[in-house]
Amino acid sequence: MASAKRKPSPADLLVLEDFLPYRLSVLSNRVSRAIAARYAKTFDLTIPEWRVIAVLGRRPGLTAKEIAEATEMDKVAVSRAVARLIAARRVQARADATDARRQFLSLTREGESVHARIAPIALDSERRLLAALDPRERAALDGLLNRLLAAAKGL
Repeated sequence: MASAKRKPSPADLLVLEDFLPYRLSVLSNRVSRAIAARYAKTFDLTIPEWRVIAVLGRRPGLTAKEIAEATEMDKVAVSRAVARLIAARRVQARADATDARRQFLSLTREGESVHARIAPIALDSERRLLAALDPRERAALDGLLNRLLAAAKGL
């Protein structure tokens, strides 16, 4: 009696190392850790704390909820980062006059100093990473990432 070939299931076809979401996550984590290693000791910052500083450096006055939305970070991670940054006097919070539960966040002078000193480190890391691509490939990557980000909203 001949054995019938079964149709492969999606689980049979999923090769994690080839799965785009996994590969993007690995790349993001690897790059974030590499950059963080360059500033963690000097500035005593975690990756979420640096992201909060980076966002507030460009967009002061956001709430923690807005930072979480802008960075796609977990609200709890943002809240912890904000609390630690406030304790370190790198971020200040101003209560909303109409809703005491909301706080508008901005960098202190110390936070602005940290932002100014880390931004070149982050930009240098990006430059070194993108050096693996020629200008045409960089432009193509930028366009592809924009398309994937837009497509991901519809998942």
